[in-house]
Amino acid sequence: MAKKDERVVDTRLGRMVLPEDRVLLFPRGLIGFMEHREFTLIQVREDSPFLVLQSLNDPSLGLLVADPYTFMTEYEVVIGEADRKLLGIDTREQASLLVTVTIPQGMPERTTLNLSGPIVVNNQARIGLQIPQTDSRYPAHYTPGMALLKKS
Repeated sequence: MAKKDERVVDTRLGRMVLPEDRVLLFPRGLIGFMEHREFTLIQVREDSPFLVLQSLNDPSLGLLVADPYTFMTEYEVVIGEADRKLLGIDTREQASLLVTVTIPQGMPERTTLNLSGPIVVNNQARIGLQIPQTDSRYPAHYTPGMALLKKS
């Protein structure tokens, strides 16, 4: 039974009791999932760099995500003034950065990161936004270890 400040949610990883302070609000939803506004982050395994960004409204919607800096060192996300205001941050350092990950079944060597649509989360305010990037150096299907195009 969930306490007053908790909720029971069904996820792709099973039923969980989730403290309210683990709920992330995405005021604009995510690209392709605009109607989904409440999510949480679930650690896949303790020794894994991957998390599931789980919709709290749809147990079947869980996106595999990771901190891109686990796989690469050069990645500059541009956050516009309106997005910074909505997130409640002054600098990029005040937020966590995640990218969606695709791992083809049975082919982990073909894992890709979506660098063109990073997810920025203000952990303190528990607000998240997906902020599309226009820099051609950051593809939607980046293979870790692949060289990035040089900044022009």
